Amino acid sequence: MDGRELLVGEILRRAAESVPDAPAAAMDDVELSYAELDRAASRMALAMRDALGIRKGDRIVLWADTALDVVPLFVAVAKLGAVFAPLNARLGAEEAGEVGALARGTLLIVDEARQSDARAVASSAGIKHCALLSGSPLAGGEIVGLDYRDLPDPEAPVTEPALVETDPHVIFFTSGSTGRPKGVVLSHRANWLRGFQGVFLSEPERTVCMFPLFHMAAFTLAIAAWHTRGEICFTQPTAKALLDAVERRRANRLYGLPLIFSRILDEDTSKWDLSSLKKIDTGTSATPIELVRRIKDRFPEPALGIYYGSTEVGLAACLVDGDVLRKPGSVGPASISADLRLAEDGEICVRSPFLMEGYFDDPEATSAAMQDGWFATGDLGALDEDGYLSVVGRKKEILRTGGESVSPSEVEGVLRDAPGVEEVAIVGLPDADWGEVLCAAVVPKEGAVISLADLRDHCEGRLAGFKKPRRIALLDSLPRTAATSQVQRSLLVEQIQDQGLAKE
Repeated sequence: MDGRELLVGEILRRAAESVPDAPAAAMDDVELSYAELDRAASRMALAMRDALGIRKGDRIVLWADTALDVVPLFVAVAKLGAVFAPLNARLGAEEAGEVGALARGTLLIVDEARQSDARAVASSAGIKHCALLSGSPLAGGEIVGLDYRDLPDPEAPVTEPALVETDPHVIFFTSGSTGRPKGVVLSHRANWLRGFQGVFLSEPERTVCMFPLFHMAAFTLAIAAWHTRGEICFTQPTAKALLDAVERRRANRLYGLPLIFSRILDEDTSKWDLSSLKKIDTGTSATPIELVRRIKDRFPEPALGIYYGSTEVGLAACLVDGDVLRKPGSVGPASISADLRLAEDGEICVRSPFLMEGYFDDPEATSAAMQDGWFATGDLGALDEDGYLSVVGRKKEILRTGGESVSPSEVEGVLRDAPGVEEVAIVGLPDADWGEVLCAAVVPKEGAVISLADLRDHCEGRLAGFKKPRRIALLDSLPRTAATSQVQRSLLVEQIQDQGLAKE
């Protein structure tokens, strides 16, 4: 490592040298300066290396709620050259074990709320060591404490001399079309460049982030702020929490999913001092033009951006403020350093220097998605005469609800044995707030009475909350193809909408 590599840990080390007392990360009423964050990360890195034998390339699986303590862990893993692999905090113990096993990890780190399940999850996932992110380990739990406040400072900087920018830095888990999650591998270089694209302001970015700390966007926004020697503030994804954080931190950037902005606009925003805002962003799921107009009416001064991308590609396209009303329905031209093209069937393909390295331990899925440096997104698109992209449909059967990806086959697998269910198919219905809501199209067994509450209760403990259906449609039969008997999902959605079958 000669200082010329694009390494995530170096962003923090250099910032700690140049602006040691500036705030780097905050949550609630607690903040970490750059010097404090860098020292905390070094302490955690030293403990993982010396006490647990963590080395370059080892995969560190995190199963924890969003907390400020996750931030130094993220940096510590980068310093060691290990690989950060966070699990969705909403997964139950059984799901966490199944997804965690895909990482072939060395260490499982949990928070206090998950401490009692840690050993069972680690055993299920084939992970050797367990550690507690913060707090005191339970007596006899065979769990090492990694609370940076209790750890000594290292005598020398914690570095990994063999680390290069193309080495993996994170694995983010996403749903696959077969229902089996896939681990998206991102290198140090990819994460460094993804964050650098966020440098738009003439002052340090002070960003309020609604994304949980198992989500790629949370760390991309953090790195973007750190590139400017600014700060990232994490908070709960509620309108009040976000507005409180903007006022408290004098934030100049706010990212919110369309659903979140709908809720923000339902508030009397004059109750908050939001004069510091200079940039507001949305996207990830469909952004109706009616919502765009409402945002611009309420927030005429901040620049509005609408983003299109994914965990695999990062930011693929962006519609900037001057175009959001001029190009309704578009997600903009290709973002900086990215190329867009449409395949013969209309599938959106992306090429850029910050694409994923591939799907972890899944060469078949990687080769299917990556062709000659292009990533096939699974989305169907259209380009206008100015090269502006619109997303018109989805080739894959992955549904997007509130910014989360859900595999219909996974949910169907759980619901097939629900009492009274003869047949079931999960489809996405368009929704202005959620992008899509999951609807269970059910053919009941003869004489059975089934409600949405029954189905959601059946999912309890087996599926995360965002994977549970929010609508139910009762049918006599499901439309299927004659040749293969596959459910015709697009026809099913039309049938449900045309006949008003979906019930809450």
